[in-house]
Amino acid sequence: MRNYWALLPAIAVIVGLLLLYAVPTLINPQWTKTVLNLFRQFPEDDESRELGPQQLRSRRMLAGLLVVGALALVGFNVALNREANGCYTAARAFGAIHGKAAKDPCITMLYGTFIGDGTGPAFEKNPQPVPAYQLVQKKHPSYLRWMQNGPKYDDKNLLIGTSLECAMDLRVTEADDKITVLIDADTPCPPSDNVSLTAVQLERPVGDRKLVTVGDKEMQRIDPDAASWPKVLGKLVTGG
Repeated sequence: MRNYWALLPAIAVIVGLLLLYAVPTLINPQWTKTVLNLFRQFPEDDESRELGPQQLRSRRMLAGLLVVGALALVGFNVALNREANGCYTAARAFGAIHGKAAKDPCITMLYGTFIGDGTGPAFEKNPQPVPAYQLVQKKHPSYLRWMQNGPKYDDKNLLIGTSLECAMDLRVTEADDKITVLIDADTPCPPSDNVSLTAVQLERPVGDRKLVTVGDKEMQRIDPDAASWPKVLGKLVTGG
């Protein structure tokens, strides 16, 4: 998976330099005034001269803005990793293997199905099973906002992940007591490092109906989503 933490050393240096100036300035702007004079070719005539109220206020405001900027840089890096981790987690949960596509999960590993919506009759005598599904109800998974061609959804949408080769053969049929999901192909879907995510609009809410696949085998319900900010921040601190 693309490691946005690779940006962290550069960000750490920038943040460190910003805080090295900003924190002492917030405490006492006179300190940084004296220190900065050491690096000037022509220092101020009177280094000990006290700063006026307006100068104190302006320097503290600048220092405050630098602190905000430092926090924004860290937050930007965390946000990038959170998005990538969310897409990666979802793709893996739907059956994708770890491969080259994992370098940028939201672009090459997980995307909304471009052709096919699960409707249509099934013709093959030996269809292939689909192991997992996700229901989008009150809580909308945040990874859907970041993936390519993300599906539109409401409280009745059923999400089914398959490989690109099998997306067009996805079939979903509804009955009073169950919803059947299968791949209308006589050969198994080959392992893939990416997932095509199909949003199926059901005729009515799932309710107490079971979701089954080939042989009436019950499917596994999964609920992948992006890690929380505290969890991602924890990985930043621990290097995990």
